[in-house]
Amino acid sequence: MTTDHLFVITGGPGSGKSSLIAALAEQGVATMPEAGRAIIRDQVAIGGDALPWGDRMAFAEQMLGWELRSHRAALALAGPVVLDRGIPDVIGYLRLCGLPVPAHIERAATAFRYHRTVFIAPHWPAIYAQDVERKQDEAEAAATHDMMARVYAELGYRLVVLPCAAVPSRVEFILAHVMQP
Repeated sequence: MTTDHLFVITGGPGSGKSSLIAALAEQGVATMPEAGRAIIRDQVAIGGDALPWGDRMAFAEQMLGWELRSHRAALALAGPVVLDRGIPDVIGYLRLCGLPVPAHIERAATAFRYHRTVFIAPHWPAIYAQDVERKQDEAEAAATHDMMARVYAELGYRLVVLPCAAVPSRVEFILAHVMQP
């Protein structure tokens, strides 16, 4: 199956990705949500330890499972689908944590592809904020952006930097790219 209709938005935490994805969904674009926050909520609710401040490898495995399901679900949809992160983000997360990247995660990132164009949200200090689920400081948020850029580039994706602009402008920017024939 072709993956030319699967568009990833990646970047560091707090760079406006989730707000942009929500606005795209309001415009009728098919979207897939981010794994991290949902996994954190679920793990906290059940007293699990697959958390970024707990068992980081278990958290990465949970993210991989989520991203594989999102990829499969997105493939079944017609028209462009915008995903809040992708399988390569799991590699970036592990590298940031200084953990080894298991071979099966490397294989997943090469086997389950997305559109060649990947959108990356730059670190944007003006909108960055920590919360209950986002505990990274600004330096880690910026480092996450840099790592995601490196991982996606290594995997052969072409990165397109999102403008640091209001959500409606970002929506227009994405639509101009993903709605092309």
